[in-house]
Amino acid sequence: MSVIAEHGTLLLILAGAFGFFMAWGVGANDVANAMGTSVGSKALTVRQAIMIAIVLEFAGAYLAGGSVTATIRKGIIDPTMPFLQENPELLVYGMLSALLAAGTWLLVATHFGWPVSTTHSIVGAIVGFAAVGISMDAVSWGKVGSIVASWVVSPVLSGTLAFLIFISIQRLILDTDHPFRNAKRYAPIYMMLVGFMMAMVTMTKGLKHIGLPLTTTQSVILSLVIGFAVMIVGKTMLHRVKEDRQADKQFHFSSVEKVFGIMMIFTACSMAFAHGSNDVANAVGPLAAVASIVISGGEIASSAEMPSWVLLLGGIGIVIGLATYGYRVMATIGKHITELTPSRGFAAELAAATTVVLASGTGLPVSTTHTLVGAVLGVGMARGIGALNLQVIGKIFASWVVTLPAGAILSITFFFMMQSFFG
Repeated sequence: MSVIAEHGTLLLILAGAFGFFMAWGVGANDVANAMGTSVGSKALTVRQAIMIAIVLEFAGAYLAGGSVTATIRKGIIDPTMPFLQENPELLVYGMLSALLAAGTWLLVATHFGWPVSTTHSIVGAIVGFAAVGISMDAVSWGKVGSIVASWVVSPVLSGTLAFLIFISIQRLILDTDHPFRNAKRYAPIYMMLVGFMMAMVTMTKGLKHIGLPLTTTQSVILSLVIGFAVMIVGKTMLHRVKEDRQADKQFHFSSVEKVFGIMMIFTACSMAFAHGSNDVANAVGPLAAVASIVISGGEIASSAEMPSWVLLLGGIGIVIGLATYGYRVMATIGKHITELTPSRGFAAELAAATTVVLASGTGLPVSTTHTLVGAVLGVGMARGIGALNLQVIGKIFASWVVTLPAGAILSITFFFMMQSFFG
């Protein structure tokens, strides 16, 4: 307790700095995942993708990132343990270590262009310091098991959906006698599906944080209304797309891909907002925990008010991370796994969004990264195994497996360094 009273200001400054570093990592690695398909398919330039993400990621993070957050991310640690109540400084050291460890791992992964999960990075870091620095009993191992299971479930589910969506695009549009005419006919239906799914992502993942919890029925009805609105706006924009017969001679589907290019602008915008509202918690959850303990003078509560400055810090960190370093992971997802066109990228983003909705409905902890990579793989599989870059895929899978232990080892190291520094 005396450590918190004596070094409270320094601990709070460190929490702010490490939280910002972690948010920077989320921006550099995770946001690039959300925008990678749009950039790789050439529906958006890198600059356009960054501008959309800056506005909508920040809006999602700040407006829907959470007024009240669980002090301990994902319920991995029981904060009511008598040992922790008597030694609150251990939880402060641990959360600081977790933020620094997860941020460091994200920096390494982003440098090499690996799309890893920010959720798994912070989970691995929290498990690491809790198991070694506090006790094995402090960790909810059942929760960790469900996270490991989601490694397999989320990519397989999104990959299967992307495969089916792209097959439908091939049957209804690409493999017909009049692909451009059919693209204009069926595009509004796909747009309505995009609007509906993206609205559902935001309703289920975002609005509950700002004190607007909607029932499932309310969410579905509101999402349908938004879906129809998106369809009307999209139809208006599609009127401007004219068939370019000259371009079609060089690439048969040139005019068709312009139609999907417009549709991908909608998926990119919505994906950015939904991601910002959901994943900012990876950076600000532990930060809010430290702030709550320090400000209360060492009292550990099961939940804490989310100060607006914490969300602001998280939102700014995400935006700066994307703008300064996000291009590396964008290239991996958008170009290196399989060659993407707007129609393929559209199928991948729609499948990823659908998976997030299904997962949040069942309470399965999934990662934006894993769902999107799985979806891109699914689109590649629809074109045959030869369309996939298996070497890049192998590296991505290896980086996923390494993420939990890497976060844990770094967190344990930083935890004992903090203990010796303040002890």
